[in-house]
Amino acid sequence: MPKTHPHAEATYRVISLDDGSFGVEVKIPDSHPTRISRFATEADAEAWITEHQRRIEAQMQPGHWSHGRRSPRMGNSHR
Repeated sequence: MPKTHPHAEATYRVISLDDGSFGVEVKIPDSHPTRISRFATEADAEAWITEHQRRIEAQMQPGHWSHGRRSPRMGNSHR
């Protein structure tokens, strides 16, 4: 059975915070909502959502899931 990324079915909503900044509420089915906060503008919050969704899509590509953890410096670090 293929693995599904935990955020694959998440919904996102930009929210206004009391200090005038913005946050993103992330809701995952069968889980409590999470709030990502302190974006200066609504556009910054929307950009975070777009980038987060892009990363989730990339991680869901076949062959991306691995059992080991790799160092972020592996690959081109010695060139």
